[in-house]
Amino acid sequence: MSTTSVTFPEDFSLADYFLFDRIREGKGGKTALRFGDRSWTYADVAERSRALARHLADHLAPEERVYVVLSDVPPFAWSIFGILAAGGVLTMGNPIAPTEDLVYVLGYVKAAVLITTPQVAAAIAPSLGELPNLREILLVPEAATGDDPERECARPMELGGAAARVGSLTKAIERGKSVDTRLPRIKRDDPAIWLFTSGSTGKAKAAMHSHRDFAFNTEVFAKRTIGYREDDVAISVPRLFFGYATGTNLWFPFAVGATVGLFSERPTAESVAAAIERYRPTIVTNVPTMLGKLLDLDDERRQQGQPTLDLSCVRFHFSAGEALPEHLLRRFTARFGGEVYDGIGSAEMFHIYCSNRPGDVMPGTLGKVVEGYELAILPEEAAGAGAERLPPGEIGVLWVKGDSVAHGYYQDRDKSWKTFHGHWCRTGDLFSIDERGYLTFQGRADDLFKVGGIFVAPREVEDCLLAHSAVSACAVIPAEDGGLTKPKAIVELRPDARAGCSTFEERRQLGAELKAHVQGKLSKHKYPRWVVFVDDLPKNDRGKVDKKALVEREKRGELREE
Repeated sequence: MSTTSVTFPEDFSLADYFLFDRIREGKGGKTALRFGDRSWTYADVAERSRALARHLADHLAPEERVYVVLSDVPPFAWSIFGILAAGGVLTMGNPIAPTEDLVYVLGYVKAAVLITTPQVAAAIAPSLGELPNLREILLVPEAATGDDPERECARPMELGGAAARVGSLTKAIERGKSVDTRLPRIKRDDPAIWLFTSGSTGKAKAAMHSHRDFAFNTEVFAKRTIGYREDDVAISVPRLFFGYATGTNLWFPFAVGATVGLFSERPTAESVAAAIERYRPTIVTNVPTMLGKLLDLDDERRQQGQPTLDLSCVRFHFSAGEALPEHLLRRFTARFGGEVYDGIGSAEMFHIYCSNRPGDVMPGTLGKVVEGYELAILPEEAAGAGAERLPPGEIGVLWVKGDSVAHGYYQDRDKSWKTFHGHWCRTGDLFSIDERGYLTFQGRADDLFKVGGIFVAPREVEDCLLAHSAVSACAVIPAEDGGLTKPKAIVELRPDARAGCSTFEERRQLGAELKAHVQGKLSKHKYPRWVVFVDDLPKNDRGKVDKKALVEREKRGELREE
């Protein structure tokens, strides 16, 4: 149990905490953002954020929602700080999400303002009649790294008689500089940000958070546990709309006056390697899949006689979002140096509440509870946090307690009652904790499936496959065999294995070898009856392997052994 106490004054705004306080501390001239060859100081970001806040305050009622749908470009930063300073509620979305998903969220949160690109605005234009709350759309042109992210749109945009005003974010900022609109006083428990769950069990839900929730986690996790420093430079693989990256690659660095490097290209091993070469970051927000892809890229360069990846600048990588296999962690750190801090967090708690950390990395685990939080492993049927804890080593559902817990889900009281219990949040994830306090992920209850009447945890089979020298990434899903459920493995190969597996017979032999590999290490009912090789596993917008998509492809008969 934690003894950490963090308090905040009643008048408290995240815009001050993350940004304007840096100006008061004399850090206005420090580089806050880099984008290609351009940079912006804290004073630059603050000026734009305050001007946008004045514009929004003239058009936005207190606590109305603003939906930011942008790639990782500098205007993302002054958009969110401007919204928070204006007393609005920030919601964030993925600019490459399906149009119907974006329209759904706009209607669900009753967004009054949308900040996005002309491409997204054009895509949603036919649905604007279904969005009576939307009054203003502010446009930011798409910008590749190296472009000017503040340039004007090439031409005014017509949205077919939409009721919403359509304008330029840059022009709104210019207007805000010319008015003296008084910004509202913000309270620590005022609504601030609604973070979306990944929607793994249906439509995405908004977890409603107040201003102090994010500051609490920043104090106990970013500053005290991990140790962000003013001289740090941070980049991210996950995009900024995802709360994991909003924290690690914007809010946490800004809280200490560090520098953030942004790139808007789709994160691939090549684009991430280019960002590392350009910005020489000390902190990289990463995911297990990309750790493996960087190793593969380095292998390819070695095979082709090209310069290998230089990650010597990186103090540490974060890893979250999906399980980090122990063998992958060891390969990565042995190859590139630095440390990898694997942890667990959620939209419901804002960010990471259990993690490996400097001087305390236990491979194969998610580390220990962050001071300021409390964890409990309870039986699946437990109705409240007062239930008797399971003993060390036993698998149960993880409950977490801490001051960053959300108020609940917007428009879903039934789900809120099942998830939130006062200070406690029931995660729905299966974990075990050992005698020393190290947390180990065991999967989600809804991922388990039975083979011969016995439960199989896909992660256990995946970890076993990933220990094979040919496997770069994999996913295990249930498949039908004469009316019976059996495991099926979908596998990406490492570059050297792919090169030696070009014929049907070579793939058949490797598939048999992988099956035997699992049979030799796990109980017989767990081995995959089929092994299907793919070039790339599908990912959701959080960078996780999209098993729902794989299950749908399996149902359509698209995943077959050759």
